[in-house]
Amino acid sequence: MRRILINLFKITLLPHLVLYTFSKEKKLIQQDIERWNRAKGNTGSFATMLLHYLAVSKDFRNIFYFRNRSFLVHFLNLYCPKEKYFTIEVNTKIKGGFLTGHPYGTIINAKEIGENFYINHLVTIGEKNGKKPLIGNNVSIYTGAIVIGDIKIGDNCIVGAGSVVTKDVPANSTVVGNPAKVIKKSTP
Repeated sequence: MRRILINLFKITLLPHLVLYTFSKEKKLIQQDIERWNRAKGNTGSFATMLLHYLAVSKDFRNIFYFRNRSFLVHFLNLYCPKEKYFTIEVNTKIKGGFLTGHPYGTIINAKEIGENFYINHLVTIGEKNGKKPLIGNNVSIYTGAIVIGDIKIGDNCIVGAGSVVTKDVPANSTVVGNPAKVIKKSTP
């Protein structure tokens, strides 16, 4: 029964396909879908998978609406709402392959975020004294972490749960704690 309801809901999501078709961010959305497919073990055409993730994942809707800022998005959000406790600041630049893991209570306000970014719930990425973080490629930030200020997190980093990051993190590092400290540094 649930599958039937989801498939019926997908029909109402067809205007999202129109938005996707004419989107300036189509390539980034495709990278997001590819990453979600890898993480969830799903396969299918981009159109099919776009409708699937829009139907079953409010946090994916946040990403899709963030990538497609237009008047139409406000209308679509009325009947297909995004996760209201997951905020992406409008000036943040996020490259493709953006994956979330239940980002309830998460705020993203960075200067720029690289490809294949993963974020979990209750994470705050924010500014301090008007300066925002710069986050590299293949970075994962886990539950309850705080990343603030004019800092850089290098490529291939892991920010552990509950960490408070206020200083630069070198590439290929794992940081944990408050204040965050490098506990592991691997070679690329």
